[in-house]
Amino acid sequence: MLDDRSRLLLKTLIERYIADGQPIGSRTLSRVPGLELSPATIRNVMADLEDLGLIASPHTSAGRVPTARGYRLFVDTMLTAQREALAAPTLPADQPQKVIASAANLLSSMSQFVGVVMAPRRGSVFRHIEFLRLSEKRLLLIIVAPDGDVQNRVLFTETDFTSSELIEASNYLNANFSGMAIEQVRTRLRQEVDKLRGEIAALMQAAVQAGSEAMNEAQDEVIISGERNLLAVSDFSSDMNQLRRAFELFEQKTQLMRLLDVSSQAEGVRIFIGGESQIVPVEDLSVVSAPYEVDGQVVGTLGVIGPTRMPYDRMIQIVDITSRLVTNALSQGGR
Repeated sequence: MLDDRSRLLLKTLIERYIADGQPIGSRTLSRVPGLELSPATIRNVMADLEDLGLIASPHTSAGRVPTARGYRLFVDTMLTAQREALAAPTLPADQPQKVIASAANLLSSMSQFVGVVMAPRRGSVFRHIEFLRLSEKRLLLIIVAPDGDVQNRVLFTETDFTSSELIEASNYLNANFSGMAIEQVRTRLRQEVDKLRGEIAALMQAAVQAGSEAMNEAQDEVIISGERNLLAVSDFSSDMNQLRRAFELFEQKTQLMRLLDVSSQAEGVRIFIGGESQIVPVEDLSVVSAPYEVDGQVVGTLGVIGPTRMPYDRMIQIVDITSRLVTNALSQGGR
């Protein structure tokens, strides 16, 4: 456990480093109002903090910078988020894809870092299915979800269906299965296949399979906005290896999905600091995230990705406000 003097000095050092981006020396800290410690005392305390792994000394400087462990102690026990008035526009209740894209852009523009949003999880229920003939043995399957989301899939068939046959198939599916989950439709179709003409039954089964794949893919979608903002961050512009790893993270998205999935299982804002675990694989990256809801049910996660040297209090506010905006927009849009 740190005593009050050590905690105050660590808090002051981290706040100055976040603001200035330069290693902080004892002489700089001795001039901070309210600290009232001599440079010699500060050096002794800093040596203790370094022994505890909370700060470190870059090779090129006599000053100190926070470690991932130091940031973690800071955000968990010393951070007080200021409730300043952030000018955040409302998100119009619209189709989920537009709300999610707008939220990612909003997170990026307000934070000046990277905004990321995991698309809402939802049951694979359809409201309407339609077939559109594109050419011989080539169809467009259009699936409309209850929330208005539209998924399209191109189907290649062995039979060249006429327009009347396509209307017959879509009418049958919509009349008998609208509002049901795709898996339920699949089971029911197997039971009713004898009642249907072979070609029509095959078309319906292909449509159900394609619909299931389309809806599953939509659930894995991650929207990212503002990656180029990291090019203006000195922490990355001076270390191309870290920058390359950050862009690989955005490109692959698999680890991002895992991270956001972890975030959705907790209430409120969470902070992940690179270097303290494998959850954030880039040492100089931190993620501030929060789940969002639709009608009281958590359906996804959003957040800001930026350097570990970020103003965490402001990022917490930005993520918290955006989470509430998305929750309101999607809940209203579903009504």
